[in-house]
Amino acid sequence: MPELRQNLITRDWVIIATERAKRPDQFAAIRTEAPPIPCYKEDCPFCFGNEHRTPEIELLCLSDDRGWRVRVVPNKYPALSCLGERVRKTEGIYRSMSGVGIHEVVIEHPRHDITIALLSIPDVANILNVYRQRYRDIRKDPRIEAIVIFKNHGQEAGTSLEHPHSQITATPIVPSQIRIRIEEAIRFFDDMGECIFCRTLAQEMEAQERIVFESKHFVAFIPYAALSPFHVWIFPRRHTSSFEDITDVEILDLAYTLKTVLAKLYYGLNNPDYNYSIRSVPTRDGQTSYFHWYIAIIPRVSKSAGFELGSGMYINTAMPEDSAQYLRDVQFVVTNEDANIIKLLTGKEK
Repeated sequence: MPELRQNLITRDWVIIATERAKRPDQFAAIRTEAPPIPCYKEDCPFCFGNEHRTPEIELLCLSDDRGWRVRVVPNKYPALSCLGERVRKTEGIYRSMSGVGIHEVVIEHPRHDITIALLSIPDVANILNVYRQRYRDIRKDPRIEAIVIFKNHGQEAGTSLEHPHSQITATPIVPSQIRIRIEEAIRFFDDMGECIFCRTLAQEMEAQERIVFESKHFVAFIPYAALSPFHVWIFPRRHTSSFEDITDVEILDLAYTLKTVLAKLYYGLNNPDYNYSIRSVPTRDGQTSYFHWYIAIIPRVSKSAGFELGSGMYINTAMPEDSAQYLRDVQFVVTNEDANIIKLLTGKEK
């Protein structure tokens, strides 16, 4: 019989359609034979050597003796303008605001044919370091209320350029999805006297059946009421509300965790399209007792249809416990460079 589960963090009810459930391996992407992706494309604005094709302003560049490793540039076609002041307007029941904000592109690597799942742990740490630095810089802008860091991987996830990149947007209001999560977190804290994220993490750790991967500072798991198949959350073990507070040690450990989870998806589901986002408190909130930042990874292995659009509920055709078990069992080859870092992080040979 199908089962309804509620996600207490989002308040969403999800139908776990057990009678329509697929085996985990049936969610693997089916890809037609295509020519290999080149490591460099002459017409790609993000490739090494084509820096003149991106906007002239370079917001941040992380380099070493090989050249740049990560670059941040303004989005050429921004959803929001960095110019102007935040102005609200009200006309009767209609409200509007000037479209000020920030929209940036994080070019994750010089090579065109790479993805985070295949990068080294240090390269992933470079990306996370850049995220943190831009988050700290943008937070100082008094017009900004919320910062959203996200990645679209693949056409089904909304990407328009093949070269590996992610984006940072900063809005002059707090989006309702973030606001709802905060309100629910406050309600739970007022009722129970504890952080709902910490409580969720503790119960997932106790149950173990939905855990995908654990490191010293982070835990990746599929939520009890996952909205879609293979939906993964990565929680820091340490209670902290804002992504900007992540330490250098935690960044390296998060790079290990994020790369591992994405590699399990890459090899286990044949490089599926996916989105990930970093969910953090609004810029004015700072450290709180009730909110806990985290990363949400959503593989695009199923589609929303009329029921989801009409009801706001989701139908998940994969048992979260089976999906987690499947990902736990996915193995992949680790390079010598990564093996040395894993040994440093865990004290164990890989």
